[in-house]
Amino acid sequence: MGVTGCGGSGRADNSQPNTLTYWASNQGPTLDADRSVLLPELQKFSDRTGIKVNFEVIPWSDLQNRILAATSSGQGPDVVNIGNTWSASLQATGAFLPFDDRALQAVGGRDRFLASSMTATGAPGQPPAAVPLYGLAYGLFYNKKRFAEAGIGSPPRTWAELLDDARKLTDPARGQWGLAIEGAQYTENAHFAFVFGRQHGAALFDGGDPRFDSPQMVAAVRQYVDLVSQQKVVNPGNAEYAHDTQLYGDFAAGRAAMLMIQSNAAAGLKSDGMSEQDYGIAPIPLPDPLPAGGKPVNSHVAGINLGVFANTKNHDGALRLVEFLTSPDEQKILNAAFGSLPVTPQAYDDQRFHTRNIQTFRSVLANTSESLPMIPQEAQFETLVGTAVKDLLADAASGKPVDDAAIQAKLAAANQQMKSSG
Repeated sequence: MGVTGCGGSGRADNSQPNTLTYWASNQGPTLDADRSVLLPELQKFSDRTGIKVNFEVIPWSDLQNRILAATSSGQGPDVVNIGNTWSASLQATGAFLPFDDRALQAVGGRDRFLASSMTATGAPGQPPAAVPLYGLAYGLFYNKKRFAEAGIGSPPRTWAELLDDARKLTDPARGQWGLAIEGAQYTENAHFAFVFGRQHGAALFDGGDPRFDSPQMVAAVRQYVDLVSQQKVVNPGNAEYAHDTQLYGDFAAGRAAMLMIQSNAAAGLKSDGMSEQDYGIAPIPLPDPLPAGGKPVNSHVAGINLGVFANTKNHDGALRLVEFLTSPDEQKILNAAFGSLPVTPQAYDDQRFHTRNIQTFRSVLANTSESLPMIPQEAQFETLVGTAVKDLLADAASGKPVDDAAIQAKLAAANQQMKSSG
């Protein structure tokens, strides 16, 4: 029995009870890096169980479309990684095995997993559509050398301090900027729209009705876009950035002094030659005081979940693979390799997760994170609002004025499109 890592598409013939197909998401700096991490671990599973695993690492740009095609065609894998924000949307397709009490018990029980991560596994009141695999949270990475050169002794504690520091760290003539963002990546834009929206007291939905164009959401998007248009602490070229590796390169080279990014960026920065001594990590600062009705949220409950397709020919084997990948021992290995956070409390006994940086992210995930709405329309929110913000950032980068009216018009169009699609 063995493991096959492939680069193509399609599904293997899994009518044999000793075969599984697994689609993994791209967690590391390259697809090959992911394969090198997963191959020995999946081989370990095969050696223990006699179950062969055909696995493929799929880039994020393709993953959701591949999964949706599989839910329609019935030609998907047995086990798949999903962005946890998609949980309720994919659950609504009916294509995924519900993790009822029996299925949860087969993979270690509900108590195996962090309570915060379990809030992003499906619609409230229903059995989860997936279980957590990798935990993630947003934080502020800051370049210690750039901070020292600017005479800044500690990371910002409020949003006003972040802006002040970013202005001190920005020198366009030298190609240096206070902050870098991934402006062409709609998911990142949607995440910040949500997080800043909660800080302003916004609710994305009223039941199933979208509220993307509320004054609170306009203020939230303005806070983000202003980093380019008004504050001018982000390189306008960042409006075209669509991959984390571009941020890593700028940060490692000193072209950007700060990043607001998820915890697994540590692995990418390491590949660019940075050690943990080169940068610090702090929670993304909150406004002080919070706007009226605002919530102290500086990250969504981020992470990757594991789902099982309901039409798997190897139900028991699929659950055995889920149990293996979420076991405390594997959580230590995989999350240490990918720079993500364990989703099982026992895994934090490992000394590798006792660093100040990891503890900062663990605290954010547990205490100041909130899951995106676990409703079927959530995936459409990410696409529509994230794309609207992408367009606004492009306008700001080109020098066009981006005021409240322009933001409200974009969000209103996204809101209407959401209503029209049902």
